[in-house]
Amino acid sequence: MTLVNFNNRTRNTAPYFNNVFDSLFSDAVTKNKMVDKSPNVNIYENETAYIIELAAPGLKKEDFQINLKKDTLSVWAEVKKDETQVVKDFTRKEFDFSSFARSFNLPDKADGDKITAEYKDGILNINISKKNDAKLQHKEIVVS
Repeated sequence: MTLVNFNNRTRNTAPYFNNVFDSLFSDAVTKNKMVDKSPNVNIYENETAYIIELAAPGLKKEDFQINLKKDTLSVWAEVKKDETQVVKDFTRKEFDFSSFARSFNLPDKADGDKITAEYKDGILNINISKKNDAKLQHKEIVVS
C-alpha cells in the first residue's frame, strides 16, 4: 500500500470548491456550542469556604443537578428544547439538546454537609464551607 499526500489547496482546484466544503464542515461542527464543551470555572477559597463559579448562561436553575458522592462534587445540566412551526401545509420541527458535566475533587478540609448553590446572571455559585478546625487562622508567631 502506498501512502499519498493529499493537498486540497492546489492551484488547479477552484477556490470556491474548497470554500464550500470548508464552510459546510466548520458550520456543522461549531453550530451547537454547548455540545462536548465544558463551561469555564473559577475556583477560589476564603477563610471560611471554597467557592466555585461556573459560567453557564442561558440556563435556568431547574436545569442543574449537583451531587456529592464521597469527596467528588459533580455538576451537570441538560437542556432539551423542542420548537415546532406550522405554516400552511408545511411543518418545521427543530430539536436542540445541550448538556455538560463537571466534577471536582473536594479537599479533606471541605464540609460536605454545608454546601449551597445559587444561580444568578448566568453564573452558578457553589459555596462549600470548611470544617471548623480547617478554617484559616491568622496569628502572629513570636520568635523566642
